[in-house]
Amino acid sequence: MPPSRPDRPLTIGKVLDALREEFPEISISKIRFLETEGLVEPARTPAGYRTYAVSDVERLRYVLRAQRDRFWPLKVIRESLDALDRGLEPVLDSDARPRPPEPVPDPDVPDEADLLKAPPTVRLTRAELASATGLDPEVITSLEGFGVLRPDSEGHFSATDLQATHAAAGLAAYGIEARHLRPFRTAADREVGLVEQAMSTRRAGGRAADQAHVARLCLQLHAALVKGGLARP
Repeated sequence: MPPSRPDRPLTIGKVLDALREEFPEISISKIRFLETEGLVEPARTPAGYRTYAVSDVERLRYVLRAQRDRFWPLKVIRESLDALDRGLEPVLDSDARPRPPEPVPDPDVPDEADLLKAPPTVRLTRAELASATGLDPEVITSLEGFGVLRPDSEGHFSATDLQATHAAAGLAAYGIEARHLRPFRTAADREVGLVEQAMSTRRAGGRAADQAHVARLCLQLHAALVKGGLARP
C-alpha cells in the first residue's frame, strides 16, 4: 500500500495515532474538548465528519505540551495560539509566550558597506546619458527640470544620475513621466536632511560609519513603508 500523502485529511483516529507516542493519555474526548474550547477547528466533510490537517495535529501538540510542560491554563494557551496565528514565533524551551519575529536584513536595502563606497567616477554628457538609457535628450532635460537629475557646473551627469535615469526610463514604459518623479527628489532630499541632522552632533572620527548606518535605517524605513502599502488589500 503506498504511503499516505502528507497533506491528506486525517481522521481523528489517525490524529490519535500521531499524538499517542508523546501523549499516551490522549483520547477522542480530550480532542473533542479542545475543539469545544476553540483551540482546534477541524474541517468537515459534506457528510459532517471531522477531518484534520497536519497543521491541526501540530496545533494539538502545541496545546498538549503547553499543558504538560508549562502548566498553562486554557486562556493563556488560547492567547498564545492567537499570537501564533498572527505570525508571532514560538519560544522553544521556554515558558515565554510567542514573540514577534526578529527583523531580517531587507535584501532590497543596500548594506552599510555599500553605502560607504563612493560611486564610480564618471562624467556623462546629456547625449551620452540619453544614449545609455534610450531616452530622448528632451526627456533628460525634463528630468533635470523636475529636480530628478542634477548635473555639475559643467553640465555633466554622474553615475548616480545614470542609475536614476535608467529607473526613469523603466517607469516611462508604464506611463510615468518626469513630472511624476519630482516627489522622489523631495523625499530623497528630506531623508538626506535627516541624515545630516543626525550627524550634526557626531564627532568627525566615526562620522562616516554613523552616516551610513543612519542612511541605511532611512532606506529601510522607506522600503518597509512602500512594501507595506503595496501589500495592503
